[in-house]
Amino acid sequence: MRAAIGLLAIGLAASAAAQEAPPFAAFDMAGPAVLHDPHDLAFGPDGRLYVADKFGARIAVLDPETLEVVATHGAGLLPNVHDISFGRDGRAAIAVTGIGAVLVVEDLADLAAATVLAAPRTEGALMHSSGRVYAMASGSGRILAYEGERLVAATEGHYGAHDLAEDGQGNLWVADNFARRLVKYSPALERLQVLDAAKFGFAGPRYLDVDAMGRLVVADQDAHRVLLIDPEGPEGGSLLGVLGTGEPGAGPGLFDDPEGVAAAGNRYFIADSDNNRIVRYVVVMN
Repeated sequence: MRAAIGLLAIGLAASAAAQEAPPFAAFDMAGPAVLHDPHDLAFGPDGRLYVADKFGARIAVLDPETLEVVATHGAGLLPNVHDISFGRDGRAAIAVTGIGAVLVVEDLADLAAATVLAAPRTEGALMHSSGRVYAMASGSGRILAYEGERLVAATEGHYGAHDLAEDGQGNLWVADNFARRLVKYSPALERLQVLDAAKFGFAGPRYLDVDAMGRLVVADQDAHRVLLIDPEGPEGGSLLGVLGTGEPGAGPGLFDDPEGVAAAGNRYFIADSDNNRIVRYVVVMN
């Protein structure tokens, strides 16, 4: 009974936040429902979208203009894959939950040559601009920092957390969904900031991206919403806008368990996970 009351309270808080903040972008298009519970996504060096297609156990490659799948990598070889991140040198870090490891690859067509970094039940990976690889070891609640194959730093306290994203200063943002908060760390894993105010209405933030203005674009899966947050706003950050109503759906302005986000200019690409597709939203600029 207490659990049910708690979930109701979270849902009401998310709905209240949605009512207070306007949409920050307009629905543009939806891709075909041919994915299998897509999770996080990222732009590759070739300008295409790379999607961690969880139950497809693969990386799906999409044309960002048509949202059509144009290629796949590792089909069946990446069990419960959750995340992919690209570095400046073109290498990719892939969080493969089913094997409890982050794979670091120079060529997605040659997964056999991957460097394997242990991270129990990992659900997030970041190829940092410094060349380090950060892994969210969700099963142990630890953030792990690797240089090559050597573990050089770690911090604890984030059991079940998902994404890691880098801001313009090289700091890390963690989507700590079980604790319903976002946490900022320095590259040395010193805690810098926590966003957990009731005004955000977090129900279960999973993945996020940082746009060119330093704002956080957050997929709050359990609330069926995507939020735009200014972490430097007054009184612990500002909620600038919300996509989604708090209820699951498939039409414009609706999501069903959104997981991943990628921001590119005035466009936002969102993994509409339980609808098995990627959708695109756009800010119309005069």
